[in-house]
Amino acid sequence: MKVRFISLASGSSGNCYYLGTETSGILIDAGIGIRTIKKTLKDFNILMDSIRAVFVTHDHADHIKAVGHLGEKLNIPVYTTKRVHEGINRSYCMTEKLTTSARYLEKQEPMHLDDFNIESFEVPHDGTDNVGYCIEVDGKVFSFLTDLGEITPIAAHYICKANYLILEANYDEEMLKMGPYPQYLKERITSKTGHMSNSDTAEFLAENITEHLEYIWLCHLSKDNNHPELAYKTVEWKLKNKGVIVGKDVQLLALKRNTPSELYVFE
Repeated sequence: MKVRFISLASGSSGNCYYLGTETSGILIDAGIGIRTIKKTLKDFNILMDSIRAVFVTHDHADHIKAVGHLGEKLNIPVYTTKRVHEGINRSYCMTEKLTTSARYLEKQEPMHLDDFNIESFEVPHDGTDNVGYCIEVDGKVFSFLTDLGEITPIAAHYICKANYLILEANYDEEMLKMGPYPQYLKERITSKTGHMSNSDTAEFLAENITEHLEYIWLCHLSKDNNHPELAYKTVEWKLKNKGVIVGKDVQLLALKRNTPSELYVFE
C-alpha cells in the first residue's frame, strides 16, 4: 500500500496536513482557506470525495479556519475532543458552527477509520484543550505534534513510536529575545504551554532518536522568530553531535509556512 503525506501549510498563519492512501485520506487540522485546501489537493490529483475526516489538534484559528465549511458544507466528519469542539464553536473565526459533522474522541482511546488507526494524546499548549495524533497506516506510524510548550512523558512516548514525525520547531531563542514582540507574548511563547524552540526540539531528538525513525518534518515555524534554514541547521547539528547523520540515518526537512510541501509517497 502506498501512503502519501503532504503539508498544505505549516506555520503560525495556518496549518493543514494530508495523510492518505490510494483510496482514502484524512486531514490533520484545517487552518487555511477552503479554496486553498481544494486547489492544493486538486493539484496533487486528490479528490475531495476521498477525504474521510478532519482531525483537529486544538481550537486556535490557525488550525480551524476551514473546519466549518469542510464539516457542514461538505459533510466531512470533524473529530476531536469534546472540549476542543466546545472551543471551536466559541471561536470568532467559525462562521459555520459544527453541528451534524462533530465527532468526539477520547484521548488515548484508539479508533479505526478506513485504512487508518488513530490515537489522540494530550500535549501542553494554551488552547481550550490540546492533542497530538499518532496515526498508523499499513504498519507505518506518523506522529503529529504541531503546538506544544514542552515534551511531556506522554508526548515523548508518541514521538518515539513514530517512523514519520511532524514536530514543532517554532522559534529561535535569540530571534525571539531580540525581536519586536511585546514581553507578555514572548513569555507566552516560551512558557510550558506555549511553543517549542529549535534548540528544545533539537535536544530532545538528539537524546531520544530511535532507529525506526525515518523522517522528521519540522513544523509550525514562526514568521517573525525563525528561519527554515536555522531550524534545520539547529537540529542537524545536535543530531550530528550524537553521531546521527541527516540524509543517511534520518531525513530532515523544515516545512514551508504558506506553500505546500512536495508529495511524499511511502511503500
